[in-house]
Amino acid sequence: MVSALSLSAVALSVNTAVAQDYNASPEARKIAQENMLIDTHIDVPYRLTEDWEDVSQATQRGDFDYPRAVEGGLNVPFMSIYIPARLEQTPGASKQLAHQLIDSMEALAWRAPDKFAMAYSVADVEQQFADGKISLALGMENGSPMEGDMANLKEFFDRGIRYITLSHSQSNHIADSSYDLRRQWNGLSPFGKELVKEMNNIGMMIDISHVSDDAFWQSIELSKAPVIASHSSLRRYTPGFERNMSDDMIKALGENGGVIMINFGSTFVTQAANRYRDMLKQQIEQVKEQYGAESDEAKQRIAELEADNPFPFATLEQVLDHIDHVVKLIGIEHVGIGSDYDGVGDSLPVGLKDVSTYPNLVQGLLDRGYSEADIKKILNENLLRVWREVEAYAAEH
Repeated sequence: MVSALSLSAVALSVNTAVAQDYNASPEARKIAQENMLIDTHIDVPYRLTEDWEDVSQATQRGDFDYPRAVEGGLNVPFMSIYIPARLEQTPGASKQLAHQLIDSMEALAWRAPDKFAMAYSVADVEQQFADGKISLALGMENGSPMEGDMANLKEFFDRGIRYITLSHSQSNHIADSSYDLRRQWNGLSPFGKELVKEMNNIGMMIDISHVSDDAFWQSIELSKAPVIASHSSLRRYTPGFERNMSDDMIKALGENGGVIMINFGSTFVTQAANRYRDMLKQQIEQVKEQYGAESDEAKQRIAELEADNPFPFATLEQVLDHIDHVVKLIGIEHVGIGSDYDGVGDSLPVGLKDVSTYPNLVQGLLDRGYSEADIKKILNENLLRVWREVEAYAAEH
């Protein structure tokens, strides 16, 4: 049985340490403002299908809008074309939603051409940065819209997709998922193996976030160009959480020339947050069993349990620990930012609550002794290097 005391300890272990404000220095703000800042995973498109707002203006909800992006120095958000795993059971549904989400980003750029522009290449983002516009690059989260047809890869490339996360919360026709106990392919499917090769040939980055370990190793072996983890963190700090990457995987990613883009979600960053919801769920089930699921007594005790055990948010410092560890393992050239803003709900770390807060991350890096040249690598140069190499490989094949 999980005791209330143990759950409280999980929350208190973090929350008692974070009663502080973050105020980035003028130097940190200058670095964030003057350099291109790339974040490879922001879930705005799907969020807006559920709860539309005009993110070209200041908004009341969500983690991203234009004013906050400008404040934070964000220049190149990779907007996630997220496809729920359940849609693969309905032929055509994944592909239709993917096109609709791409349409929505094109519409955003059309409505506010002075603020946003669609970006399809390294040259595009460089020119748009010089023009003072925010580049809307696109990554597809879940490859189910491929629907087993390689022609769909070309179709989505032509629409601007520049990376594909091979699977998501369930195994699909391409790859097994880290979240799915059913390992139907023991890694990549036969189609998935061909897809990895064709993604190389067409100039699309391969994203190994979400896939099973076997699928990761097979992707690394097959890919002739560097791969990315668009929004993953480190298993070292969340033991047993396969969605994050092990040290051996990170080393292999480094040898491949790839980049891990650190996810900010607290459950990706700390063991305390990672375990919290499972522990709370266990306690709620115990209360329901003891008092009756629908009883007033159970409802009162559950409310008290939730009030007494607030979510243990991670801290900016713990996000920095992930960056530090990657640098120690494989060098400064292989780490970047993949926040998962608008994708992880109310689980973001203290100090990194929305896209206005990147200067706090820069300040933390400065405080830990990173040079401005090092910080530029994290903000943009590492991802641009991979993107260029992927473009170059395709141009030669």
